[in-house]
Amino acid sequence: MKLLSHVGSIAVLVAGSFSSTVFAQTTANGPYYATPSWDQTLPASTRFIVLSNMNSDAVLDRETGLVWEKSPNTGAGAGNDPIDWHAGGFLCLRKNVGGRTGWRLPSIHELASLFDPSAAFPPATLPPGHPFINVEQVYWSATTIADTPGSAWMVGFNGLGANLNAKTVPHSIWCVRGGGVLDNY
Repeated sequence: MKLLSHVGSIAVLVAGSFSSTVFAQTTANGPYYATPSWDQTLPASTRFIVLSNMNSDAVLDRETGLVWEKSPNTGAGAGNDPIDWHAGGFLCLRKNVGGRTGWRLPSIHELASLFDPSAAFPPATLPPGHPFINVEQVYWSATTIADTPGSAWMVGFNGLGANLNAKTVPHSIWCVRGGGVLDNY
């Protein structure tokens, strides 16, 4: 493998016709590498990194490269009350977590990627040792049902798993940054 170029914290490595980009960031605890790979399986202790450069209010998922709110219910609705799907998308768009904007509702696949793969499905739970706090039971996803545009997928971390619901029903929101930003999932 040969170092092709190095600019700041980005290094481009080339081996034959294969190239990969390695992104290195620094936290108070030292460097971490945010090269996502959906085909890798990491234990929660190394999979999730609380980002000190975002006031420890956000968590990097090293398997997916997504950045999640550490406390997903913060600022959702008046008094953190559940809200409908449309208001949830709007609140994510307006959110400032750890001094960063650019948040959105996650797709159903992104939310489901947080399930503990060692647990029987259902129940849908977070992996043991995860760093998240104030996790509610049910969260909206951005994924609308194609043949029922008034409904969207939601995920229950209370053993419910993935399910459908009318967009007017109030649920919590868990905003995410990064990944593919798509209008329709």
